[in-house]
Amino acid sequence: MRFAHIADCHLGGWRQPELQQLNLESFKKAIEISIRENVNFIVFTGDLFDSAYPPIEVLKETFSEFRKLKEAKIKCYIIAGSHDYSVSGKTFLDVLEKAGFCETCKFTDDESRRKIILKFNNHEGISIYGYSGKKSSLEIADLKKIELEKSNNFKILMLHTSIESAVGNIPMESISIEELPDADYYALGHLHLIHEYNKADNKYLVYPGPTFPNNFQELEDLGFGSFYIVDVNGYVKLTKKEIKLKEILKINVELDNALLATDKIFQELEKQDLRDKIILLRVRGVLRQGKTVDINFQEIESRVLEKGAFIFLKNTNKLKVEEPELEIKVDDIDKIEDTIISDFVEKNPSKFNDLILSLINSLDLEKQEDEKVAIFESRLLSEINKILNLEII
Repeated sequence: MRFAHIADCHLGGWRQPELQQLNLESFKKAIEISIRENVNFIVFTGDLFDSAYPPIEVLKETFSEFRKLKEAKIKCYIIAGSHDYSVSGKTFLDVLEKAGFCETCKFTDDESRRKIILKFNNHEGISIYGYSGKKSSLEIADLKKIELEKSNNFKILMLHTSIESAVGNIPMESISIEELPDADYYALGHLHLIHEYNKADNKYLVYPGPTFPNNFQELEDLGFGSFYIVDVNGYVKLTKKEIKLKEILKINVELDNALLATDKIFQELEKQDLRDKIILLRVRGVLRQGKTVDINFQEIESRVLEKGAFIFLKNTNKLKVEEPELEIKVDDIDKIEDTIISDFVEKNPSKFNDLILSLINSLDLEKQEDEKVAIFESRLLSEINKILNLEII
């Protein structure tokens, strides 16, 4: 048995039309490769779309690809991810299923045992289970309660969540593999990285990566999309398929003078062959002269596109402006707050200044033990309204 494992397509996710189209073309390439490789079925492990209600043009192209799979007699099994999940439970994944292009995974609640029982989809002796991802990792609490409907077949468990072995030191909520029911292949989505984990009993946990990077950082780190072809024949064989449609050129420039920055960036660009490439310009440093607005990024983009680049993206997150030090002469550290406020009041005369200390003191209110967040917020707002002499609506 051979199947494809595809995740995190995020169709419709890019704001730039060029990258939205490239994202779609990468998805099409994954479908093309899957058909050429004669897979028996495909599992889509969440975030096929970037939202629960994608644009109509994206839907038209996506349905066309699923029609190709149906004509090739390749079945598809799908779960929602944190982006295409809807609290109402209604998404366009249901439309795909209603059209006969895929099957979604089902479950039932066993309230007496406080368990969620995942039903399996049977594909020629392979049992396929799945549970959708949710916003803000809310699925994790549910995953600690799931059980798999009994089956003696090879088991595939589709999840869209964060697993501890893949998260590493990233500070985010996750679940350990030991907290999940036993399966032979854990088909994962959600984390946009490539991760293979082989348990001691030769059972695999795999994040295949997105079919196309979904932001500037991912373009830098991943460079291209990917998915997996998995062979099951008494053993599991993993084959990573890379989707490289455009070359990425990363240009990093260190700056300290915004007034000279445009020319310095031009000099770096002149050294490169930009034709038909995705240009990623990351500028970093501390500006001691000028400000970020003094850098003519519009002219830089025009020059890059004139030289035949596919698209130009910039990132200024690591570019800072040197801030003058605030000179505060106080001997008592407890007076620093009063000194800063006095300095502000002197430079910005206003009747509002009479309320500053009272408002700061109101923010010292602490949430009481067992106090609900809504009640605490209401108490805090009530205190602020009293100070500002506002009516509570």
